[in-house]
Amino acid sequence: MTTTPEPRSDAPLTAPGEILHVGAADYPGLDEWRSLPLSQQPDWRGHEDFDSAYAELSAHPPLVFAGEVDKLKRRLAKVANGEAFLLQGGDCAETFDGVTADRISAKIKTILQMAVVLTYGASLPVVKMGRMAGQYAKPRSSDVETRDGVTLPTFRGEIVNGFEFTEESRVPDPKRMVAAYHKSAATLNLVRAFTEGGFADLRAVQQWNKGFMQNPAHARYEQLAGEIDRAVRFMEACGADFEGLKRTEFYAAHEALLLDYERALTRIDSRTGKPYVTSGHFVWIGERTRELEGAHMDYLSRVQNPVGVKLGPSTTPETVLQIIEKLDPEREPGRLTFIVRMGASNVREKLPALVTAVRDSGAKVVWVTDPMHGNTITADNGYKTRRFDDILDEVRGFFEVHRSLGTYPGGLHVEMTGDDVAECLGGSDVVDESAFDQRYESLVDPRLNHKQSLELAFLVAESLTQVR
Repeated sequence: MTTTPEPRSDAPLTAPGEILHVGAADYPGLDEWRSLPLSQQPDWRGHEDFDSAYAELSAHPPLVFAGEVDKLKRRLAKVANGEAFLLQGGDCAETFDGVTADRISAKIKTILQMAVVLTYGASLPVVKMGRMAGQYAKPRSSDVETRDGVTLPTFRGEIVNGFEFTEESRVPDPKRMVAAYHKSAATLNLVRAFTEGGFADLRAVQQWNKGFMQNPAHARYEQLAGEIDRAVRFMEACGADFEGLKRTEFYAAHEALLLDYERALTRIDSRTGKPYVTSGHFVWIGERTRELEGAHMDYLSRVQNPVGVKLGPSTTPETVLQIIEKLDPEREPGRLTFIVRMGASNVREKLPALVTAVRDSGAKVVWVTDPMHGNTITADNGYKTRRFDDILDEVRGFFEVHRSLGTYPGGLHVEMTGDDVAECLGGSDVVDESAFDQRYESLVDPRLNHKQSLELAFLVAESLTQVR
């Protein structure tokens, strides 16, 4: 008896001379979402440039490839099995002006530093993923914004409209989807060059340091970097092969909020004949768009990418099990990630029932903590912010819940930057409200700066060590 060999998971997306089925126009079911409830979308279908922008996107090459997506799914399967940890970080909302070598390299450096702390501290492989190369759309609580008696469409991210509060800027413009594609391509090009071209060489771990000065996290990182340097020199003296230390895998992720963009960048893999979203390796559904019978849930149930779903404090065990049935009916490890955003005051009370239900169902999901979105407050001077202590407390609560239930806390999802911004209150190098006027840069939600990100990594490494 002969069998057909499975396609190699690391094979290229297309063979030489072969093309993708551009746009996946005829694939059954991929347009069912258009008839379903669809929230958080701009009103631009009647715009004179919509059809041409959509057609242009549909004809562009993919930003990521199916083989890369499959490899990430295998990495996430290891996380689901407790054999690795997921670190996901980046901007709340990317900006077109932020696509510069300096800013991208600063984010990559910070994520690499956090990953080194986690890998060395917890003796675990770390799957590195950026909220990058596609995080241009943001859900909003209202369709309009009013200032001084003037009402305009709300800012939905630079893939949709402009931040400036003018009528011209706030009109949703579908040509921005094409601009976001090109900005994402430029970002991914630089990320690949950094992570594959020697920038991520573990032997350069001490050179990644930037901007700590006398911050306590700096001293801890310097000590850890020194230990790694000594270990590397020992292995070098023993004749160890350092090929695996010269580069690292790095994956791109974003919220799949704007379905026109995701649909235009969906392609059919020539190896398997199945659809992949090629706008990023990993996409997630937000708290505001995860209706079980809604368009977002339907569309992402039909693609092969690993998918995340945000879970807030109102989520019930019944809902979680229904999401698993919708998005992961085959119970494929690595397919589904639950990103928990409960808030420090809720996580210990609300999370156990969800984890217990999933555990008892036998599903293999990745559990990730997002300690940012449930802890947003407004400072006295009007800025949206978060207290660093609340972020730390939610992370601790996330680990405590999993430890008590015998389940695995698989990842950390944070809004962060490699720059010296002042957007979240607290940290060892204390940020207070007086710094916001000069160093608050985010257009939507506050992010951890470089120092706060590294402090958080040390806490997570200690918690992981206790779990193991």
